[in-house]
Amino acid sequence: MLDIRVSSQRGRGKFSWLDSKHSFSFADYYDANRMGFASLRVINDDTVSPGAGFDTHGHRDMEIISYVTQGEIIHKDSQGHHQRLPAGEFQLMSAGKGIYHSEFNPSQSESLKFLQIWIQPDTVGGEPSYQQKHFKQTQAIKAIVSPTGENGTLKIKQDAYLYRLSLVAQEQTRYETEPQRKLYVHLIDGELMLEGKLLKAGDGAAITNVDKLDIIAHKESGVSGLIFDMA
Repeated sequence: MLDIRVSSQRGRGKFSWLDSKHSFSFADYYDANRMGFASLRVINDDTVSPGAGFDTHGHRDMEIISYVTQGEIIHKDSQGHHQRLPAGEFQLMSAGKGIYHSEFNPSQSESLKFLQIWIQPDTVGGEPSYQQKHFKQTQAIKAIVSPTGENGTLKIKQDAYLYRLSLVAQEQTRYETEPQRKLYVHLIDGELMLEGKLLKAGDGAAITNVDKLDIIAHKESGVSGLIFDMA
């Protein structure tokens, strides 16, 4: 089964400094039918104005992934991390028993664009942790996050995997999994055919009861996106 979430149907939080599109219920946007999918709770597609950002705020018992697609983030947290997260890199912050952090766009001329992703952990409490890494795209489907940290991936406290999808124009690939797993595909750029259905930038697809996905880059442009594979 494939349930497509069209980009234009996402919730939206728009402020003078932030334009945020919500794939699932978040903040003032509420949809009882869009409370998350499996352990995936949040995908926010955020555009932050030059020189602006999120003031210091707290989280606990959540696995928070950030992926910058344009610009860079200055990250500071209560664990003493002060990091730059440039476009193309992934950050995974395990909030554990509690952490405070801020995120800021240091550019005075360029907007910051990034995906903020929340995954509910399978254990609560514990010390917060921080991971950050650049992954070279050596294949169409590149492993980014795993529950064991295998093969240099970021380690998450959940039976969940995250892959980055990258295809050139008209390229096709196949993703295989176990039929009891739950998959979610979020398309960042381009257009693709997913099991015969067309997805455009910003669209998402919740997928159940399949053991493989046939993915084809549509028309003349390449595509980039994310694939989540969860218990």
